[in-house]
Amino acid sequence: MDSTLACLETWMPQQRWYATKGRAPALRIVGSWDLPDPHRPEGEAAAQARTLLVADEGAQPATLYQVPVVIRPTSAVDPASAHVIGSPAPGATLVDGPFDPAYTEALLRLVTGGGRSAPPDDRAREAGASASARGIPSASARATGAYTARVLDGEQSNTSIIYRGDDESAPIICKVFRQLHPGMNPDIELQTALAEAGSAHVPRAVGHVAGRWPDPSGEGLVDGSLAFAQEFVPGVEDAWRVALRAAAAGEAFDASARGLGVATAEAHVALADLFDAVPAAEEDRARISDAWRRRLSAAIAESPEIEAAREAIEAVYARAEQRDWPALQRVHGDYHLGQVILAPGRGWVLLDFEGEPIRPMAERTRPDLAIRDVAGMLRSFDYVAGSLRLEHPERPAEPVEEWASAARSSFLEGYVEASGADPVVLQPLLAALELDKAVYEAVYEARNRPDWIAIPLDAIRRLTA
Repeated sequence: MDSTLACLETWMPQQRWYATKGRAPALRIVGSWDLPDPHRPEGEAAAQARTLLVADEGAQPATLYQVPVVIRPTSAVDPASAHVIGSPAPGATLVDGPFDPAYTEALLRLVTGGGRSAPPDDRAREAGASASARGIPSASARATGAYTARVLDGEQSNTSIIYRGDDESAPIICKVFRQLHPGMNPDIELQTALAEAGSAHVPRAVGHVAGRWPDPSGEGLVDGSLAFAQEFVPGVEDAWRVALRAAAAGEAFDASARGLGVATAEAHVALADLFDAVPAAEEDRARISDAWRRRLSAAIAESPEIEAAREAIEAVYARAEQRDWPALQRVHGDYHLGQVILAPGRGWVLLDFEGEPIRPMAERTRPDLAIRDVAGMLRSFDYVAGSLRLEHPERPAEPVEEWASAARSSFLEGYVEASGADPVVLQPLLAALELDKAVYEAVYEARNRPDWIAIPLDAIRRLTA
């Protein structure tokens, strides 16, 4: 396996989903399995689809990656292909799995038809005989006929494969999780539950792949999620692009924002029904409010401009702490305009219930305040206005700020009406959550996009006024 690791050590840091760029990887293969060999046309060279579980122990704690590969005869591989990983042995070449039909066909069959992976049939067996995968089709899975596959461009954390049928079959998108964590991914758990309960606000679930592998820390075997397939809605834009175009053109977005508020509330109500909500205990309140203050201290260290607002920020937090809190429930966890699409005939459809991928799974699946999602969407409307101000500094700022204010108000009106939330209870806590989000954004912008830091700083001033 040393030669395979040598190939991966060169190739993985160049991938968008690799998390610790700028540092030499320290890789170890902790598990592997083979996917069933798909039917090959006569005369086509043999290929083996294999999944490697690769721990990068240079990160602390170690990061575990899912790396699907296809092993092909070197003579059958174009050496100029951008998806070649390397040649670990004479006559054999590794290809990035999601870009090879041997892997994409086997993955689709596993997701839609069920079944289990096979142990590797060579020296890889020694590195991961205890690792395995199994396909779990959803109750509504309907994937028949032939499909062509392509990888979705632009993703950062995962790799999504779009399957299009050659007949009337509905297209499918299958997300391959790159960083692995113990426990079921909430993207699978929440979307599948909502879809099977009949919600129109999520895509239809097709199925998922569950895995078992040795914990890199040596604590035995753990179970987790490897991939999730769902209905793909073609030819639509996410709400960020729709809202940005409307704001740039000065077109009212009030009705759309109100509808989005209604859809968000209906998804929250369904989640509270499907996964029991729990009262916010004192330890929950303390955990959440302590996190606000930790982020504030970190933000002040990186953005001294926030120091002048510290007292006012803490006053907003204190007002929220003094109020009654609603019950905690399962939530989206990373909600913004880029996580929503407008589907013809269906309205707003919510995507990517995975939460923040860098957070541990236990945190992402913990019941939380539903209005944290609301705060995230309010901040997203603010970012529409802020990005346009930065892109067109010659334009008057007032019209786009008024657009964002109207969109925010309409979204809240729709949410309150459909959720039955009490605005008196909602507002102080919502202000604290939105402010906490703006503080987090200030740290992100200071590190990554200093030119954008004015957007969260302006929000902090507004929210503490």
